[in-house]
Amino acid sequence: MFKSIKNKVSSFIGRVQATVSNHKAEGFVDSGVKILIAVVIGALLLGGLYALFGDTILPTLTTKITGLFNFAG
Repeated sequence: MFKSIKNKVSSFIGRVQATVSNHKAEGFVDSGVKILIAVVIGALLLGGLYALFGDTILPTLTTKITGLFNFAG
């Protein structure tokens, strides 16, 4: 019984040491690419919304509000 517990503990310690001694930078590169993609997509969305509000929605909204206040009834 003690031998099986000792084997499990030593196996666990071996896996932990292998994980800690792993010096790959793969996680950093992946995170950087994800952040870059998020920034580019966000900039495209903001640019599209700015163009939509500036050209289409705000002039129409201004015309409708002016029409509401010019009610001569």
